Amino acid sequence: MKKLVLVLVGFVLLLSLSTAMAQDARVFYWISHGSPADPVWTYFLQGAEKWAADTGQEVRTSFHNGDVPSQQEAIRAAIAAGADGITTTSPDPGALVEVVAEARAAGIPVINFNTPDPAVEFDAYVGGDLLVYGRSWAQYLVDNGLVESGDFVWMPVEVPGASYGVIEEQGISEVFTPLGITWEVTDATLDQAEIITRMSDYLTANRDKIDAIIGLGDLVTGSIKRVFDQVGVAAGEIPVVGWGNSLDTAQEVLEGYVNAAQWQDPLATSYIALSLANMAASGIPPGFDVIVGALYEADTAQVYADILSS
Repeated sequence: MKKLVLVLVGFVLLLSLSTAMAQDARVFYWISHGSPADPVWTYFLQGAEKWAADTGQEVRTSFHNGDVPSQQEAIRAAIAAGADGITTTSPDPGALVEVVAEARAAGIPVINFNTPDPAVEFDAYVGGDLLVYGRSWAQYLVDNGLVESGDFVWMPVEVPGASYGVIEEQGISEVFTPLGITWEVTDATLDQAEIITRMSDYLTANRDKIDAIIGLGDLVTGSIKRVFDQVGVAAGEIPVVGWGNSLDTAQEVLEGYVNAAQWQDPLATSYIALSLANMAASGIPPGFDVIVGALYEADTAQVYADILSS
């Protein structure tokens, strides 16, 4: 009888503790302008899911495929639901000014991750410095003698006008414009098959004038090998730099299709962003940004390939 009573008491205490933990659990929103079909966003999402598992907090995630009104509505839905905190990317410069102001007026901290936007009053930013990334890609091509005055650089991007590509292009222009190097940004969409088709068509039509390529997004840079193989361009024949958060790109660097690629710590970015949101919800304002990222070449690409394949 005593053993039964002890078991019952223990069960009641465990149930009470579980109920209390459930009641204390906070609800956070993780909102992305990206596409779930984009391999790199799988890693960002895994970071959010890992954070939820480690902390016992609830994280509600959503992707918006570059649809600005949809992303704005998702933030307003989070506000209406009384979210404890919101983490969000910036789909377009200035697009979230009003909705983030609404969230802050409701006492909900909003942490910006992946794509910054200085025009919006976020509580903090976690991610790369896109202006510096763009500048470093252009400077890499120049410093390594891969482009010079009068050359032309092709810059494919998934979503023309999206904040990430716009800011990266600004950094690139700081290096290329004084040197008289010209470029063109082209639309590649968020559909992988369509990206390969569009990039192959552009490369076929403009092969003779392209001196280098800068991939302004992970999907386009990760498609370089397939595009080159389809068009008949050998690895290393055209210098390529750009994003490197996918296993495809890390492998391209190892095989010589891409000269250097940008790592942005996708899992850590989501994990840290949610941690800052949780901290802010506890009344501790961040008061700082967290900048991540590293440009890697073939000698260190295996490190990132191992991370991305784990």
